[in-house]
Amino acid sequence: MELSQVPGCARKIIESIETVIVGKHEAVELTVAGFLSGGHILIEDIPGVGKTMLAKTLAKSVGGVFKRVQFTPDLLPADVTGSSIFNQVEGCFIFREGPVFANVLLADEINRATPKAQAAMLEAMEEHQVTADGVTYDLPRPFFVMATENPIEYEGTYSLPEAQLDRFIMRVSLGYPSSDDEVEILTRQMNHHPVEDVKMVLNEGESLDMQIAIRSVFLEESLKHYIVDLVGRTRQHPDLELGSSPRGSLALMRCSQAVAAVSGRDYVQPDDIKRVAVQCLAHRMIVKSEQSIHGLRATEIVTEILRSVPVPTS
Repeated sequence: MELSQVPGCARKIIESIETVIVGKHEAVELTVAGFLSGGHILIEDIPGVGKTMLAKTLAKSVGGVFKRVQFTPDLLPADVTGSSIFNQVEGCFIFREGPVFANVLLADEINRATPKAQAAMLEAMEEHQVTADGVTYDLPRPFFVMATENPIEYEGTYSLPEAQLDRFIMRVSLGYPSSDDEVEILTRQMNHHPVEDVKMVLNEGESLDMQIAIRSVFLEESLKHYIVDLVGRTRQHPDLELGSSPRGSLALMRCSQAVAAVSGRDYVQPDDIKRVAVQCLAHRMIVKSEQSIHGLRATEIVTEILRSVPVPTS
């Protein structure tokens, strides 16, 4: 697929999702950009605002094999990755693939599973493979995880470890709809849920071609330094216990390329980087406890850093 075809294909995905998700164009566009960047998305928000519907609608729109795992406290790693079972006919063990063997995996309420079950996703998300009983199995391409979590209900939940948060290229929130948008939601769901009408607009091959195509979006040398400067400030910030890793720099680069491509450009502008900086970096940072107690959030620190780091002018 040529880079010039990416904006049109991305618009089809966005329009398909917006038949279900009303009034959240920015969140939808960022989610699609995250998918095109080849990473994984964490959708974190309060219950009932459409997190699962956003994930499910995107999955149906981009085609391929879609599977869903409801993360619960009794979930075992083998329930996600698969396990070896004994074949009595052939007298040997065979590997039965788990739901992770899909093009799009919806990990619903991922923070309700135990750390052991969460850790089963690490290899799959980073290396696109699963190792079981000493044998490595490749996952389908593209492989995309959309995870959801509720940030306010902590009973029966397990916080995602930093190593796993770092594997999500972006964290996206939806928020409450406006009054007019909420009326439109009621209207659309009077007789049936619009997600039932969502059709595939791209197949898995086209989705993979789009992910490959956006890597050719041009990133000027000064903007590479700008990205590194932004990430470097997070490691030196006095209110942070932990700054962003180099994976954060890569995420910022990939997502800015995707945003530029969706906007119809074959080059990255500083505004593309600033647009995705909060979503790419905030979840990779740990605010010091004394500052967190006073209500300081990582998103505010990223915004502060964006204001303080000079933007390249040429």
